[in-house]
Amino acid sequence: MRTRIVVLIAVTALVLAASLTAWWVSRGEAVLRVAAILARYDAGQPCAAATIRYPFPDAVFPPDIAAPTFRWEDAQTKADAWVLRIEFPDGGPPLTFQSRSVEWTPAEEDWSAIKQRSIGAAANVTIVGVRRARQDVVLSAARTVFHTSPDEVGAPIFYREVNLPFIEAVKDPSHIRWRFGSVAATDAPPIVLENLPVCGNCHSFSKDGSTLGLDVDYANDKGSYAILPVGPEMVLDRTKIMTWSDYRREDRQPTFGLLSAISPDGKHAVSTVKDRSVFVPTDDLAYSQLFFPIRGILATHDRQTGEIRALPGADNPKFVQSNATWSPDGKYIVFARSEAYKLRQERAEASVLLSQADCKEFLTKQKAFLFDLYRIPFNEGKGGKAEPLAGASANGMSNYFAKYSPDGKWIIFCRAKSFMLLQPDSELWIIPAAGGAARRLACNLPGMNSWHSWSPNGRWLVFSSKTFTPYTQLFLTHIDERGESSPAVLLSRFTAPDRAANIPEFVNLKPDAIRHIAVNFLNDYNYARLARDQILAGDIDLAEKACRNALELNSDSADALCNMGVVLSRRGRLDEAIEFWTRAVARDPNNIDAQINLADGLTEQDRLAESLDHYRAAVRLDPQRFNVRLTLGQNLHHLGQYDEAIEQLSAAARLHPLDAMAESHMAAACQQRERFAEAAEHYRGILKRQPDFVPALMGLAVVCAVAPQPEVRDEREALRLALRACELTDRADPESLAVLAMVHAKAGRYAEAAHAGRQGLKAANRARNSRFIETMTPLIESYEEKTQGGK
Repeated sequence: MRTRIVVLIAVTALVLAASLTAWWVSRGEAVLRVAAILARYDAGQPCAAATIRYPFPDAVFPPDIAAPTFRWEDAQTKADAWVLRIEFPDGGPPLTFQSRSVEWTPAEEDWSAIKQRSIGAAANVTIVGVRRARQDVVLSAARTVFHTSPDEVGAPIFYREVNLPFIEAVKDPSHIRWRFGSVAATDAPPIVLENLPVCGNCHSFSKDGSTLGLDVDYANDKGSYAILPVGPEMVLDRTKIMTWSDYRREDRQPTFGLLSAISPDGKHAVSTVKDRSVFVPTDDLAYSQLFFPIRGILATHDRQTGEIRALPGADNPKFVQSNATWSPDGKYIVFARSEAYKLRQERAEASVLLSQADCKEFLTKQKAFLFDLYRIPFNEGKGGKAEPLAGASANGMSNYFAKYSPDGKWIIFCRAKSFMLLQPDSELWIIPAAGGAARRLACNLPGMNSWHSWSPNGRWLVFSSKTFTPYTQLFLTHIDERGESSPAVLLSRFTAPDRAANIPEFVNLKPDAIRHIAVNFLNDYNYARLARDQILAGDIDLAEKACRNALELNSDSADALCNMGVVLSRRGRLDEAIEFWTRAVARDPNNIDAQINLADGLTEQDRLAESLDHYRAAVRLDPQRFNVRLTLGQNLHHLGQYDEAIEQLSAAARLHPLDAMAESHMAAACQQRERFAEAAEHYRGILKRQPDFVPALMGLAVVCAVAPQPEVRDEREALRLALRACELTDRADPESLAVLAMVHAKAGRYAEAAHAGRQGLKAANRARNSRFIETMTPLIESYEEKTQGGK
């Protein structure tokens, strides 16, 4: 009976094979005769060269990695089928496979055998191309070699996936997600954190993987930092959050706390405080942001005491000190340092995103900004002397993102021509931990090499690169005891085609140690902050959605009311916007944005008297706001409150000494108080810097025409200035023509005064400036009467 079953199975197999062959033949697709094809290739039959794109020659795979996909190019021939042969130095038979496309992924059981036979030895790969219809001719061939290391990776990777371009991620951070998984997995690592509607940035783990630190916006505070214990089910709530903004909060200087890092023992954290960064979206999909800090000092947080204090030796405001990393024993901190810098057109308020115009000296004028690596003792927060690291400083390049090997022997860092983060020319270099000769790693690929992390056993490095796609992918390289690296290995399952994978970090845990991170701190503050970020990014629809979410949670949220007012204003519904801003101010009189927006809205509606108290409140809350003082001074001037106008405009001029508009309004207020000599001095100061500044030309013309003091009055100068103002405005500006008319009238030239006035009326009619027409008409009539009367 058993014999009959065996025979039946064998016959069935033969029939099935014959049927399969017949099916291929019926489709015109002959079965590949693998042995014959390889024999022809080995016999030296001439053929074209194909190109193996992956794996890279001499790549080293870890023994615990899932099967890769081999890829090659064969565009110069008509090959439509390929035979692969992998030979091993163990003396055993080679393994052969076939593919009907220019890529091939081994089955897991085959890959397991391949890895086992290539541990510590070379596996030689030959790929031969033929046409299925004529297999007696070898059309193409390519060869490569790879190895399998005896060293396992041995730890999972935690990383972030971001949608591109960068500006889209800023508009709606909920699309950013975090994954955690092993290189051995045959599927994409599980998503453990997603749908976070506020920005989450850099993360770091303690040495044993028990503590996670994560930059995350919370409660309208960019300096927020989450520190939480690691477990399968984690909860990110407000009890896990501290804020770097608590450092010297009384300074009223914002802190973003970017690029923070938890200490190896999990007891401390380090970050940059009182920081300012170039943080601007760009037009390139692959490199769609420019980010690097330009000011800031290092501070450390003691988790036991809750204290935040500056790190002596890395707290000099003359420098920017950022991007800190801990030595494995926690005794040293290495950080990037450069001279502090202020943008030429830097805004007074700290926005989430700057514009390209704000940073044009770096974007269009190609100004460089270089960092050097420095090392400083931590000394339980007492710091010490910061010393430059030889090999990663004073080399004419920008050096950043230092990472210690787990044994403390090496530091791998990024080097680029300029800036920090997401640089196309960024490469990985290695130096001894105490500094020394730098060596470029062999794993570097074209198109950025960055965001690297050592495996806990110190034998593997994971890093990000854009060599294959604008969407950043993750790669591995083996690091031996001499600090030498191997050609990179792609973690193909770790990267989705529509996401950039960055900030990968090996975690000293099992692959299932983190299954889910729940978010339990979202409240009206978070949605209000998200709305503000989206307003700055220009997405009013998403901003309105976030505002409504915030107001559903708290209808009295001053931040949400304020932002909803901005949304309505951007939609042209100013009356409704003013209602929301009024509610916001009533709810929180100390909300400076609400006070300023309400004051600006009232000003736009010409309700100047109503705006004053709100501008005054804003000045009280932040005396350094230039635009607030300027507009308050202008409104006071228009309302005839000249003494307070001079006070506010003088303060504005002190904040921006070279701002012509502030000084011009101050001069006008002095003129109204008949302080003509003082007014003339301010106007002349402006014109010395900007000879064609029309408001100053008009103002000084009036002063020279009406001042009673002979040392100030100068009718010829008044006429010259007024004519120049009219010339610069093409005699189409009613105000300039009115000044010219007044200058002529003061000199008794009433016909010329009437003529200039009539020109001004025509320009006012074209501009529908009813106020000017109403004011100027009786003056012109008086000029004409004096002309007719011969006076």
